[in-house]
Amino acid sequence: MRIARRFLQEAAKSGKLAGAIRIEIVLQGSLALTGVGHGTDKAVILGLIGMQPETADPAEAEAAFRRTVQGKEIRLMDGPSVAFNAVRDIVFDTKSVPDLHPNGMVLCLFSGDAEPDFSRTYFSTGGGFIASRRQLEKPVRKDLVDSARGAPHPFNSAKEMLDICARQGWRIDELILRNEDARRSREKTLKRLDTIADTMMACIDRGLSSTGTLPGGLEVSRRASGLYETLRNNPGSNEREQLFDWLNVYAMAVNEENAAGGRVVTAPTNGAAGILPSVMRHYCSEDGKLNRENARRFLLVAGGIGLLYKQRASISGAEMGCQGEVGVACSMAAGGLAAVWGADAEMCCVAAEIGMEHNLGLTCDPVGGLVQIPCIERNAFGAVKAVNAARLAMQGTGHHKVSLDQVIETMRQTGIDMSSKYKETSTGGLAVNVIAC
Repeated sequence: MRIARRFLQEAAKSGKLAGAIRIEIVLQGSLALTGVGHGTDKAVILGLIGMQPETADPAEAEAAFRRTVQGKEIRLMDGPSVAFNAVRDIVFDTKSVPDLHPNGMVLCLFSGDAEPDFSRTYFSTGGGFIASRRQLEKPVRKDLVDSARGAPHPFNSAKEMLDICARQGWRIDELILRNEDARRSREKTLKRLDTIADTMMACIDRGLSSTGTLPGGLEVSRRASGLYETLRNNPGSNEREQLFDWLNVYAMAVNEENAAGGRVVTAPTNGAAGILPSVMRHYCSEDGKLNRENARRFLLVAGGIGLLYKQRASISGAEMGCQGEVGVACSMAAGGLAAVWGADAEMCCVAAEIGMEHNLGLTCDPVGGLVQIPCIERNAFGAVKAVNAARLAMQGTGHHKVSLDQVIETMRQTGIDMSSKYKETSTGGLAVNVIAC
């Protein structure tokens, strides 16, 4: 969605949008191999008509998508209406392997039948982030980015982050807040954190109240609602395993919403969007309401840890496999929960390290390209593992053999070595051993 909007914005600036009579979108690599199941074609269309992921109403988006496909015409954002055949004009190029990133997308505008008048190549780099070919060919050094943004306390590794915290006597969330203060007022930052938390909680609530079968052809039934009713009807149960049930139901509620095209918070990706909300709901709520202070601390620490993975490895399933999605989310949630429990900066990093260490090598093999099997249950497991990682860290001896930086580098190396069929292509693993049609 973001790539489509950015393409039209750049085309308008160049003066090439007004005269367009046709648009073509070519999806490459993982975007092509899992595009239909992931809803990539729908997202492209919604971006072309001007919708944004943060504000698009899911029901309105679905209706707009169907009108465009059925009407065989699209009104380009800030541009003309052109004939549009989704089957012809969105090309799933499963043979081409993009050179800079597995998620490639080429967009072209035509004013006639000849060569395109305006063409750009972009890449979806994971977690909602996008980049042009030029940006990936000549990446900006991280220290220059921090300098340009005015971050007063930049860090490029967990060690640097911990050194700053130790030197200043800060927690991780205090460090992150001070860097964010250079970009906007503290009040605005806290408001945005609250919006993220509220959106996560609303997503859980929608998932807990929704029933039926998920779209896509696998006939997967929503389970969160039924499990939630069972838990509510047994509030006094002393079954030891019921903690798992609560974490499971919250995570599954979010990922069922994701599979149905609902609004989720990309944390760090849509496919891993259930882990942070689940842990935060269970451990940052009091009498059914979020404890704002705890929720903010949880998100700030989780975000700081996620930033390390983004800088030093990747959060793209197409590059790292699911260790870069569910694994990173588990690591982020573990560090955030440890912070809520009162851990210092070093202990938070230990929790994050444990959370990733036991997700190393996790493959991304969605059946039918849909974010349903095994993705929904995998988020439930990720939430439980995050809590266990935080507990193991808090109960540790204080002598840690593996650092967070070391496990991030190990994840990066593992992702590089992993066969492409296990990295969000639906060409290996469960995706080929479970009959999807």
